[in-house]
This record gives sequence, C-alpha cells and structure tokens, in this order.
Amino acid sequence: MSDVEPHLLIVDDDERIRGLLQKYLIRNGFLVSAARDAAHARRLLSGLEFDLIVMDVMMPGEDGISLTRALRQDIRTPILLLTARGETEDRIKGLEAGADDYLAKPFEPKELLLRINAILRRMPEVMVADTAPKVLTLGPFRYDIDRGELWQGDAPVRLTATESQLMRIFAARPNEPITRTKLVEELGRDRGQAQERAVDVQITRLRRKIEGDPKQPRYLQTVRGAGYMLAPD
Repeated sequence: MSDVEPHLLIVDDDERIRGLLQKYLIRNGFLVSAARDAAHARRLLSGLEFDLIVMDVMMPGEDGISLTRALRQDIRTPILLLTARGETEDRIKGLEAGADDYLAKPFEPKELLLRINAILRRMPEVMVADTAPKVLTLGPFRYDIDRGELWQGDAPVRLTATESQLMRIFAARPNEPITRTKLVEELGRDRGQAQERAVDVQITRLRRKIEGDPKQPRYLQTVRGAGYMLAPD
C-alpha cells in the first residue's frame, strides 16, 4: 500500500446503505465512489481505476455475481461481495465467479473495514525469498516473480487478486507443500473450514489457467496430508 488513499467503489442499489457505507469508509481514510447498479458501475470502471470493489450480490438487472464474472475477463481489482444469502453454495458461487471475499448481511461496519484492510494488505505482505529464482517455468507458462506476472508465450495471463496472491505464496516456496490453514493465514483471512474450502475453490480456478489437464495437475499439485505445492519445471 502507498501513502495515497485507496480508492474504493461501492456498488449497491439501496441508496441508504450506499450512502452509509460511503460516509463510514471516507471517515476511515478511503476515497470512495458509489454506483447504484451494474450499468452505473461499468461506466465508472471504464474511466477510473479502483483499488477494491465492494459489491452487493442482489441487485435488479445484472446481479453482483454476474458482474463479477464479467469484470474478471478484463480486470484484477479485488472484489468483496455483500450478500444476504447465508448458504455455503451461494458463497462458493461468488468465489467461483472471481470474488476475493464475501461478507454476509447483516454485518458490523467494523468487520467490513477489517476485511477491506485485509484484502488491501495481501499483496505487499507476501515477500519473495531472495534465494528464489526470478522466473518459474510451468510448461508453456512462465511466472515472473518480481513482477507477479504470469505469461503464456508473449501473452499475459489475467489473474485475479487472490490468484496472484496465491502464485506469490507458492513461488516463494517452490516444491514445498503448504497447508490449507497456512494459505488461509497468508491470504489474511479468518481461520475455519469455510475459508479452507474457499481456498480450494481458488486453487481449482488457478489450475484451470496453468494446467493442461486441471483434473490431473502437473504443476499445482495436491500433496496428501500436507496441502498444495507448486512444482515448476
């Protein structure tokens, strides 16, 4: 994080909630823009860059999960979903669409603030070991550790903020199994089985981008009883 105020985008069709969140987050040191629906959010995103998007799932027209999935085609900006749905399956759908975290309504504003700060801290918190190679080769892919970039030939591969964070974690310790609990901790999330399941979802999504056969992974392996391991060439 730099000294510049992080710029957040709040997307919620409820004007009262939108206004309350905007005022609360501004008081806590953020620059905040607000959108009333998906179309409004798209217009703002076409002209501005944001550090994080806080988005309600249940909106008229295009909902938050659909918008998240669409945005992930073009941007890596972290997305935190707000949802009144408490079912695990609904939360998993949000993560599979590309969200980095979720928060169920009703919630305490302080918890929202803590989750936002945790997401914004993730990238600089993971330090790459000095002894690690600068580039890892994964078959047709190469991962530039210093830049945190994944390439396939001359084409960059888009990663979400969480996928990028996972690559940094694994690249710092190639060929070393990392437990799900440790991954949850390094991603800055609360401990628990639900968060470990969320990590599994993120691993599945990342495998789809770097593996020839995601069901039989060669590079991002499952080590029975020990967690996950990145095994570069």
